[in-house]
Amino acid sequence: MSALVRDEGPAAAALAQAGVALVRGDVRDPAALAAATADVDVVYHIAAMYRQAGLPDETYRAVNATAVREIVEAAARAGVTRVVHCSTVGVHGDIAHPPANEDAPLDPGDIYQVTKLEGENLAREAGTRLGIEVTIVRPTGIYGPGDRRLLKLFRGVARRRWVTLGPGDIYYHLTFIDDLVDGFHLCATHPAAANRTYILAGGEVTTLNALVALVAEGAGVPAPTLHLPVWPFHAAGAACEAICAPLGLEPPIYRRRVDFFTKSRAFDITRARTEIGFAPRVGLREGILRTLNWYREHGWL
Repeated sequence: MSALVRDEGPAAAALAQAGVALVRGDVRDPAALAAATADVDVVYHIAAMYRQAGLPDETYRAVNATAVREIVEAAARAGVTRVVHCSTVGVHGDIAHPPANEDAPLDPGDIYQVTKLEGENLAREAGTRLGIEVTIVRPTGIYGPGDRRLLKLFRGVARRRWVTLGPGDIYYHLTFIDDLVDGFHLCATHPAAANRTYILAGGEVTTLNALVALVAEGAGVPAPTLHLPVWPFHAAGAACEAICAPLGLEPPIYRRRVDFFTKSRAFDITRARTEIGFAPRVGLREGILRTLNWYREHGWL
């Protein structure tokens, strides 16, 4: 078992401690890909360039699209049986008629989502051309111990500083990390998963208001009730991006952060349930409590 890593950070150290052989390199480096795919049966490709200020579109494209094709090609040369490629439900854009399944319209809304969709297409094309199985995974928002993307929500609610923009009645659909790992394993090992695409998500869909209330309950604080209008923050985000992006600075507010409050995310996981036996085990309340406890243990709250 091996893992391609860029540096010797905590994640790499944990992998090494677990007995995983580390290959240091970059997904854009053919030599690193050859070394990482040697003597393995299945490749899990979960690396990506996420949203970062000041990066040109071609940087996203090189990592999220072109490198995906090169990974499938390297895997095929090494005799790998299957590549499980991590995409995102973001390729569907805003969900006009929730819940959405894998056949819902594709409408990526930013360069990250656009290039993730391009990566899907390149992976499928390479798999067909080279005769290697490719399975696409589209996770919803991932949370749990180890995650800090949703820390602002959890910490804001726990410290009684949370403010919701807009009415808060949009749908939000999370995936607990343990369930996602189970789903990835099924996508790698189940015969029916070959050359298929699956949305992986938790078993419960909730509104943003209900999610915030559950976090407040778990944190032992009153549920926040303050709501502010969306449009001033969206306008401020656009202005900050226009000023900061050319300078390579991280804007204090993004439009995509405002989109968190306005875009519904609700998905149907019937295909994964019926075809490969995906069965989320961690309920939303339990997952929130486990995440809050991890944040407390590490001093984030």
